[in-house]
Amino acid sequence: MSETFEINGARIYARIHTGIPVLGDIPITETLVVSWIVMAVLTILCIVLTRNLRVENISKRQAIAEYLVEMANSFVRNNTGGGHKWDKLIPFVAALFATSVVSNLICLIGLRSPTADLSVEAAWATVVFIMITATKIRTNGVGGYLKGFTTPIFVMTPFNILSELATPVSMACRHFGNILSGIVIDGLIYWALALASGAILGLLPGIVGKTLSNIPILQVGIPAVAGLYFDWFTGFMQAFIFCMLTIMYIANAAEE
Repeated sequence: MSETFEINGARIYARIHTGIPVLGDIPITETLVVSWIVMAVLTILCIVLTRNLRVENISKRQAIAEYLVEMANSFVRNNTGGGHKWDKLIPFVAALFATSVVSNLICLIGLRSPTADLSVEAAWATVVFIMITATKIRTNGVGGYLKGFTTPIFVMTPFNILSELATPVSMACRHFGNILSGIVIDGLIYWALALASGAILGLLPGIVGKTLSNIPILQVGIPAVAGLYFDWFTGFMQAFIFCMLTIMYIANAAEE
């Protein structure tokens, strides 16, 4: 972080060290690094799955790739009336879903999920909001879009504007809140199990109890059960919900 100070008419440019590495004026945060790791993983995965594609005698790798593409096609088409009108959304929604899922689940290998940082979801929601607004303007024109804020009566304009702005805020906060809460609950479970291990094993007599009470034995295995919900299920569900809302908002914007 940089600050400019003025002393006796002279400007002094100083850099304040916050413990976060910087590249120029850009702070290299953990969220930024892990986000690049997620993008690298997805890029490599796409390259691997799409190599040496064939029309006949396809490989298992190509079968997986085709299955994923069909899933993305069905997901978008089934939620927009079943036609091909919104096929242009398929690459965006598929990329958004894949990025969200990998970002949510990357905590399983010890990295902090980028989606536990509100700035990530805020960026995604801002992109979606721009797409929604562009669709409304393309459908109704600039005048029709602005007139929509005055319906059903003019005095509702401030509330309609707040409702419009609430869309990206609610999308971002919903995704962020669920992922962050899962991380916090996982941490609390580990902490509670460590205390329980110390308390229970400390009841054993002598040096055995003293030694074993320092080993969090209960942390082995039990958190994995909670992880099935807070990591796997929640990770997939939040990606699904975010993409579902994206499709619905954009498709509905074309009908207003």
